[in-house]
Amino acid sequence: MLFSRESWITNLIVSEILAAPKHNCPACGAQALWEPATQKLRCPFCGTVSQFEESVTGEIVENDLATALREIPQDKRGWSPTQVTVKCQSCQAISVFAVGRVAQRCDFCGSPALAPYTEVQAPIRPESLLPFKIPDSKVRETIRKWYGSHWFAPNKLKSRALTDTLHGAYLPYWTFDAQTHAAWTAEAGHYYFESESYRDSNGRTQSRQVRKVRWVPASGELDQFFNDELVSGSRGVPQDLLTKVEPFPTDDLAPYNAAFLSGWVVEQYQIDLFAAATHARSVMEQKLRQLCSREVPGDTQRNLSVRATFDQQTFKHILVPVWLLTYTYGSKNFVVVINGYTGRIAGHHPLSWIKITLVVLAILLIIGIIAATQQG
Repeated sequence: MLFSRESWITNLIVSEILAAPKHNCPACGAQALWEPATQKLRCPFCGTVSQFEESVTGEIVENDLATALREIPQDKRGWSPTQVTVKCQSCQAISVFAVGRVAQRCDFCGSPALAPYTEVQAPIRPESLLPFKIPDSKVRETIRKWYGSHWFAPNKLKSRALTDTLHGAYLPYWTFDAQTHAAWTAEAGHYYFESESYRDSNGRTQSRQVRKVRWVPASGELDQFFNDELVSGSRGVPQDLLTKVEPFPTDDLAPYNAAFLSGWVVEQYQIDLFAAATHARSVMEQKLRQLCSREVPGDTQRNLSVRATFDQQTFKHILVPVWLLTYTYGSKNFVVVINGYTGRIAGHHPLSWIKITLVVLAILLIIGIIAATQQG
């Protein structure tokens, strides 16, 4: 087994890959950062734009799942050895930084309470990623429109247009492929109608059509190939928000290249390969059951049983881009997530109880007017 079954509940690990390797500006020598707007590296000091070598790790590979669950080679584990790891004492997040960079606050909660931390086991490195495509300027405008589209949010929220804490991050995902075969059995129900006599309230005999069901056994088989079923490995971002900003188009994945990560925060997975594969298989089984249910003839069905086999199971560990906005309103913290490739947005926001109360009172007033009109 790759990891212990309990390892998925370990603390959040966040890596900021700033030196693996560094991509220096050809003009001034400072570290160049990946810029989504130009899809190039740009120096934050002198503004020089430079290309990067794209073919670093070669083509994207589908890894055999059974082999990986037994053992992952050490050369596919770990980040750069020149790193220091700290743990947030507030949110328990674990951050990995390049040696020489001093972490002042936690990237996720902003707490300054950071303490040294020693990792138990080196993680599996990603072999492909989806680069940032949406620039921060467009994201900030999207957020302002998102604020304005929520009428029940406080007016102050829209006027503040809280975008000053916006930052990008690469999140860990797993993808799973499988060739499946499903054999199913069920009872197929066919509707038919019979005439039935009854007495109405006046004692007269009447007839009516009554629907009944004729049950007959049914069975069948189907084949289904699942391609790139996505499973999030993140614990740092609310899962409900990630689901809303999916999908991440895996057809556009690029081979892993540290240049894409230059200057960006990278979260290391907490949901390991075993847990992710188990979840993916459960999702595939549910989808297979739905597909088999559609194959059952007739008008209704019962006692559907599906026996599925899985073959050619493969996986990839990938990174996907998101923009994150975390802010505090009143005493509560809120998160907004934007897909860094497609621009889809989802988030949590406070509610204005004054607006909600006014709406409730307005509804009650309308109901009262309608009732008074009917009585009159």
